[in-house]
Amino acid sequence: MSSKMPSQKMSLTSVILLALNSLIGSGWLFGAGEAAKIAGPAAVISWILGAIIIMVIAFNYVELGAMFPESGGMSRYAQYSHGPLLGFVAAWANWVSLITLILIEAVASVQYMSSWPWSWANWTRSFVSHGSITNQGLLVVFAFMIVFTLINFWSVKILTHFTGLISIFKLLMPTLTIIVLMLSGFHTSNFGQGIHEFMPYGSRSIFEATTVAGIIFSYDAFQTVVNLGGEMKDPQKNIYRGVVISLTITAVLYILLQITFVGAVRPSLLTAHGWHGIDFASPFADLAILMGINWLTILLYIDAFVSPFGTGVAFVTNASRTLAAMARGDHLPAWLGRLQRRYMVPRFAMIVNLILAAVLVCIFRNWSALASVISASTLIAYLTGPVAAVALRRIAPDLKRPFEPRSLKWMAPLSFVLTSLAIYWAMWPTTIEVIFVICLGLPIYAYYEIRYHHASWKTQLKGCGWLLGYLLFISVMSYLGSDGFGGQNWIRYPFDFVVIILCSLVFYWWGVNSSVEGEDLELGRRVNAHVDQ
Repeated sequence: MSSKMPSQKMSLTSVILLALNSLIGSGWLFGAGEAAKIAGPAAVISWILGAIIIMVIAFNYVELGAMFPESGGMSRYAQYSHGPLLGFVAAWANWVSLITLILIEAVASVQYMSSWPWSWANWTRSFVSHGSITNQGLLVVFAFMIVFTLINFWSVKILTHFTGLISIFKLLMPTLTIIVLMLSGFHTSNFGQGIHEFMPYGSRSIFEATTVAGIIFSYDAFQTVVNLGGEMKDPQKNIYRGVVISLTITAVLYILLQITFVGAVRPSLLTAHGWHGIDFASPFADLAILMGINWLTILLYIDAFVSPFGTGVAFVTNASRTLAAMARGDHLPAWLGRLQRRYMVPRFAMIVNLILAAVLVCIFRNWSALASVISASTLIAYLTGPVAAVALRRIAPDLKRPFEPRSLKWMAPLSFVLTSLAIYWAMWPTTIEVIFVICLGLPIYAYYEIRYHHASWKTQLKGCGWLLGYLLFISVMSYLGSDGFGGQNWIRYPFDFVVIILCSLVFYWWGVNSSVEGEDLELGRRVNAHVDQ
């Protein structure tokens, strides 16, 4: 069996294509239109800001991923530095977002199918009613999720062949859309003659669009690279390369798409309705129809099925490896972490994810409702990255660090602050909803801890107390904050940002100084021992 293992390792090119397959999903088809509706031409800044935030967050995980190259690694780092309770909360939050991403892409595919304009496709219109998936549409969503899972079921090799082909198509379609729409009619006047026309709804709209329009959501899948650390060739170098290259390509593509959308809208529509009134069901397809480019319209509707489909396949990979890694922490059934011997994939975890995703989609049948939960839960999980990276430098300076930038000292607190702001931008009551979902995992943790482990709760609360306190703080702040972000406007913009920045630095300091040196750190040392610098 050992002789076959190297052939299963993924090359840097395969990893980048898999990451791009995750990054370029339904976001590019919805994001530009939604962001322009919220912020006007200034939505371009929202995409740039979103890319900066995610790249700063990813910076911490590149160091951690190179230190601990293992499958589903992002669910383990906080455990190594702060003990099992923080590790479980962070992993649970991340897993919730990943499993929801599987079903949101299936829902997106079905919603796009329901709007196909061809007469032979009239039967698909019954899949959606008033923006929500119908019972008939649910059957199609289930079918898509089963296919997503089956493609992942037989080895990394089959997965990379499938995602390689899909990724190339998903790169070509946005690029073709940019070129064709720019050449067919680009109105520079849409960007305005001054700051007030460029930013018609004020600076606050830029931050709102960054989260509400799905921009953070669209960049989030960089973790595909980190979670596959144990299955790629030369992970010490390729994790860094894979994250940087995939995020850079994606950022450039999304920014150009936003510029294209703003410039392609007819000035007469803006005069009549303003940016708030530009409400396209299928933004780029609708623009192509208005311009009479029928062949591009057809390709866009096809891609509106292919892009979410390909992304759903990729997130089955992420979610299954994350759940398997959580099971190795001994707070979930051990069989969830088993790898199928021949193909080395966590099949039991895939099946459980499929069942739970099917249950969730019966409850949440709307794309936008799912997206709001995903963004906030992912960002809460990301709070632990900078804290763990700096804490490990303090308590375990002897660990091998193939990627050890000096700038982490200021990049880590900056990452924590930016993540906090992005959580706040998700708006009330999303914060409370996400915290409730995260808390659902605590009884499961408590059961395994009380029955099998009997570890000191005092020590565990020391490692996790800062995050529990932070979740209470951000919930209260979201409620009391400015009305532009769903709050009661007791703390008005931009003073709400000042409060969040200052308090986030306090929680960051608390987190870094709450590390726990115990059995989990020793487990991390054993993983790190296999790293070649």
